[in-house]
Amino acid sequence: MLYPELFKQLESVRWDMDKDIPWDSFDPAMLSDEQAATIKMNAITEWAALPATEMFLRDNRGDSDFSAFMSIWFFEEQKHSLVLMEYLRRFRPDMVPTEEELHAIRFEFDPAPALETLMLHFCGEIRLNHWYRRASDWHTEPVIKAIYTKLSQDEARHGGAYLKYMKRAIGKFGVEAKSAFAKVGVLMASARRTAQALHPTNLHVNKSLFPRDTIQSRLPNPEWLEHWLDKQINFDAVWETKVVERILHNMSLLMERSFTTVQELNKFRKELSKDLTGAPVASPGAV
Repeated sequence: MLYPELFKQLESVRWDMDKDIPWDSFDPAMLSDEQAATIKMNAITEWAALPATEMFLRDNRGDSDFSAFMSIWFFEEQKHSLVLMEYLRRFRPDMVPTEEELHAIRFEFDPAPALETLMLHFCGEIRLNHWYRRASDWHTEPVIKAIYTKLSQDEARHGGAYLKYMKRAIGKFGVEAKSAFAKVGVLMASARRTAQALHPTNLHVNKSLFPRDTIQSRLPNPEWLEHWLDKQINFDAVWETKVVERILHNMSLLMERSFTTVQELNKFRKELSKDLTGAPVASPGAV
């Protein structure tokens, strides 16, 4: 099992919201209304760990190890939402999300292949790590800069934990797991070719609720994410390239084969699709 060791590792570096956030360093002159509004949107978006965890537990009933790990991931992701709300409660109480705004993003996700979902969230952690690093750079107020740094470090650790479960899946399911990871990897490393930000909170997940079946579409301001990325934290081509490079680097480690471009990964994906006949089939929810 991976859960016991992951628990020890993540427990050893867990930060304390009271002791490790420099609340006394707050500088009101360095926080604008524009910046406070983005903090509110991120606080609500982080609350989406709740429906995501419900999805993971439902779709991984056959995997108690991974389901147990969700207890860590869920706790730390909800803590992200909580610390952002605590910041607003202390310094901009008019911006604190309401319970109704938080509950609006709790809806059921359609069932999806467990391996592909695992890879999707692995890539999401990489992307969010980079988004929060840019957010910390963009903000000028010292406390929120420190908070976003903490969050970005957590997201990187979560990505590392997902990677361990992906390695385990390859050991169990071989070509099928590699094919699922390569398929989603190509998608998530191709953001420059899409009109929307490629992150789990921005993807459609419930056909019956379309088009309001993304987390972002159910926020108080559904348009905020693109504006935040393009006009505020300036998540430009240089930073997008960093995300792609991290995805390709980790795919190279997983597949024991070098990928320097998305095209190379896509070529590998096509090779795997030819090998799937006769490969062991993963049982539902087993990663």
